[in-house]
Amino acid sequence: MTTGSLSGSLSGQSPVYQARGLTPIDWNRVLAEQLPIVIQRALDEDAGDKGDVTTLATIPAGLDYSGTMLAKANGVVAGLLVARQSFLQVDPSVEFTTLVEDGMPVHPGMQLATVSGKARALLTGERIALNFLQRMSGIATATSRYVAAVAGTRARILDTRKTAPGLRLLDKWAVVLGGGYNHRIGLYDMAMIKDNHIAAAGGITAAVERVRASWGHQLPVEVEVSNLNQLAEALTLDLDQIMLDNMSLDAMAEAVQITAGRVPLEASGNVSLETVAAIAATGVDYISVGKVTHSVEALDISFKL
Repeated sequence: MTTGSLSGSLSGQSPVYQARGLTPIDWNRVLAEQLPIVIQRALDEDAGDKGDVTTLATIPAGLDYSGTMLAKANGVVAGLLVARQSFLQVDPSVEFTTLVEDGMPVHPGMQLATVSGKARALLTGERIALNFLQRMSGIATATSRYVAAVAGTRARILDTRKTAPGLRLLDKWAVVLGGGYNHRIGLYDMAMIKDNHIAAAGGITAAVERVRASWGHQLPVEVEVSNLNQLAEALTLDLDQIMLDNMSLDAMAEAVQITAGRVPLEASGNVSLETVAAIAATGVDYISVGKVTHSVEALDISFKL
């Protein structure tokens, strides 16, 4: 199989978009537009204005070579399309053939892809391709572990905006490939009313009313609450989702009973693999996990000529 375009269904779009019938993020379009820009920035950063000086000095211009990408750890692979595009932006004649699909579990020694073409292009593109592939696979792997931990409950794992600057789309795509779901992409596609907004606006009700006055129902609106009194106020308002911020397990369970399905509830705050199952057991709809993107452990992948 050759990775030439986005494959599979990127179905991990924000559940609030799905639930409210709002226009979801068109991942295929966004990535097609943004991926070449992100990769070129990485290549410019690495090669500078002189190029790969070591390779240019030691490798003959006409030498052809081939190589294999290998998994060296257990995990979930993500970012093969990005790796392919990284090589192609160095030299469009490079042939990149995937041997597995993004989102698949992998184990040490498994071949992920073969790459062939001019040796100079392969060596110049190698590190950039691996950087993207290892980071995305690390995110997908971590996400898959959280997803497995809440299996059998109603809870879905959401990402956050705690992503690497400039790599948000790739980080969030990796979450989808790991079985998670996207929360808002940025500050522009969802109104997220947090404690500082509430304090500045003079209260939850005032903040929500101002957002609806500005944006109507063009965008989903979520509000953060930290106790049951705030939840009671929020439930009287026109909201698409409510975030339970750093609440105890007992408080979250009570919040689920009080809400009774009227508004989706999201648990947030210091979520870990050790705590996520207990949080899911309270009955919340979503659990947002910053660690899957802000504390990434790259999956060990090698490229051998």
